Amino acid sequence: MALADQTFGFFIPTVSLMGVGCSKETGDQAKALGAKHMLIVTDAGLAKLGVADQIKGYITAAGLQATIYSGAEPNPTDKNVRDGVKVYKDSKCDGIVSLGGGSSHDCGKGIALMIANGGDIRDYEGVNKSTKPMPPFLAINTTAGTASEMTRFCIITNSDTHVKMAIVDWRVTPNVAINDPLLMVGMPPALTAATGMDALTHAVEAYVSTIATPITDALAIKAIELIADYLRPAVANGTNIDARDKMAYAEYLAGMAFNNASLGYVHAMAHQLGGFYNLPHGVCNAILLPEVSAFNKIACPQRFADIAVAMGEKVDGLCAVDAADVAIAAIRKLSKDVGIPQGLAGLGVKEADFDVMGTNAKKDACQFTNPRLATLDQVKGIFKAAL
Repeated sequence: MALADQTFGFFIPTVSLMGVGCSKETGDQAKALGAKHMLIVTDAGLAKLGVADQIKGYITAAGLQATIYSGAEPNPTDKNVRDGVKVYKDSKCDGIVSLGGGSSHDCGKGIALMIANGGDIRDYEGVNKSTKPMPPFLAINTTAGTASEMTRFCIITNSDTHVKMAIVDWRVTPNVAINDPLLMVGMPPALTAATGMDALTHAVEAYVSTIATPITDALAIKAIELIADYLRPAVANGTNIDARDKMAYAEYLAGMAFNNASLGYVHAMAHQLGGFYNLPHGVCNAILLPEVSAFNKIACPQRFADIAVAMGEKVDGLCAVDAADVAIAAIRKLSKDVGIPQGLAGLGVKEADFDVMGTNAKKDACQFTNPRLATLDQVKGIFKAAL
């Protein structure tokens, strides 16, 4: 789908560790980056469960120091970032380990941006606004969805406007990404489902993006295949280590795809739902994905036909448009099978907010690579269809 006269980059962490038990290498990796005192940025839940202490143990075993900051909230805010900067400075840290899902990673990235470049996190909304590299940064994933552990994206909520700020900057790509399926075993079914559908959304939006390339296509299709095969088993039995491992690969592949092909209106709209209502990002994506796909279908029906095949559907003898409908139906079925809520109304979303959310979605950086142009009324119509 890419234009012949465009040039394309490819962004990825320097080191990526995968497989059972790979988080044990955290301390050695931090040491290799030259850090001596790591700030572990995580959420209150992982701190309470002792996972942060477990990672701290790996760091101290390597002869380094570590301080835990557990202030990363769901849909992290600029205040969370500023509080983390203070802990970093007060503790005299010189590196960061983000531990958790997208909220922890994004919060950690925001802290690192401010430490390296000064100013306030709001200064970096947009594309490549930083000028200096972050301190040594390791990102340890405990979910299989956001891929923030390996991307150049950082989403922080403006606490005054309740709008999610999209920061896209190659300098926020972590030095080291760690995906240990052992750390994902404790995820409850609902979180497994939401993060898995988030990964599917990344892959689908990357595949139909206007700047998709043969590289991102290959990554996205393989991610879709793995999610179609392993998300249901992972939700059904969280201790299924094979399913957990395959979902970790799936979310990482999807991350590589969208980190370079970008996204579309699912994310542009989901960001507004998260900012306005503080709703789970993966759930919002899952509800919006089939509706946005239905809107986008006429722009690239063959792409959606490919998605149907990747999801294991039979489309022999069907034209591309009809095969695209099969893909959308398969997405809906997977979402329903894993227990995703079937509409936004049950989450408290109000039609009265569609105008302002639609206006903000049309300003979101993710919408620029959506395959079909949308008017404000059309965006509002998609929101309404998702109710």
